Amino acid sequence: MPAVDLMLIPRPEGLYCPAGGFFIDPVRPVQKALITHAHSDHARSGHGAVLATRQTLDIMALRYGSGFAVTQQVAEGTVQIDGVKVSFHPAGHVLGSAQICVEGQGVRVVVTGDYTRTPNPACAPWEPVPCDILVTEATFALPIFRHPEPISEISKLLVSVAKFPERAHLVGVYALGKAQRVIMLLRMAGYDAPIYLHGALQKLCDYHIAEGVALGELRPATVARGRKGDFAGAIVLAPPSAFAATWAQRFPDPVIAFASGWMMVRARARQRGVELPLIISDHVDWPQLTQTIAELDPAETWITHGREEALMRWCALEGHAARPLRLVGYEDEPE
Repeated sequence: MPAVDLMLIPRPEGLYCPAGGFFIDPVRPVQKALITHAHSDHARSGHGAVLATRQTLDIMALRYGSGFAVTQQVAEGTVQIDGVKVSFHPAGHVLGSAQICVEGQGVRVVVTGDYTRTPNPACAPWEPVPCDILVTEATFALPIFRHPEPISEISKLLVSVAKFPERAHLVGVYALGKAQRVIMLLRMAGYDAPIYLHGALQKLCDYHIAEGVALGELRPATVARGRKGDFAGAIVLAPPSAFAATWAQRFPDPVIAFASGWMMVRARARQRGVELPLIISDHVDWPQLTQTIAELDPAETWITHGREEALMRWCALEGHAARPLRLVGYEDEPE
């Protein structure tokens, strides 16, 4: 497949398509950018032109202001960019997230961005897209990462709330995706009480509600002087960084929880002072990652932003051609 290396090439700015003159999820401002989703390690401001799903463009505008790019185009159907066909397909990661399919010179490449096959009630489900080249994330690409069912993790939170009715439960969540997913999981588990939000989460929760995501009753997590007891037994969502601030001291002997796939690593939970780790991930774990490669069976798999060695080894043992891209600049969303 001689045209493969000409379709997409890694550059310091990000993954570049010479035939179309565009980058995918560039880490610095460029003239043409295609964005998979609105997490800030993938979606940055300052580009000349941005092509993304409507929801991703909306969220970027909420985060960066309406002038985050000179021009903005909603990805609908198949778009032609200088002879290259581009289409966006659901990734199941967060609201508006997409895999980007690039077709040209007889080659079909799918750039997954961040994705998961676990159903997420707060966004459209992941969709398999046949391809010659699969560019996959490798955030949790080690055999130890086998994430439990999210609803079972939420049950741990509810058991703790029932066990400690005098304590507030502060749950660390990222503002885009994880906050809304945890809320939806709580509602699915039958929790219909108000859920309290740190102010940093309100704007994106309001946007999800406007998009038809039913989050139930949400209230601001504001504490009047001398009224700590008002939050006894409450579930309060906040960015993890808020737990190190005086804000967290407003609550009655709080149980500190954190919803993340990384909570499977006990050392990370201890480092953050997490009493109740909730293993809830918006990324593919090891079984999902290998299942995706096996099912799509691309001619080649390109591995990026994560652990590459174990997955490279698995691909070699299973007869799948693979290579590491070693792109930099992608990590957990900044808090």
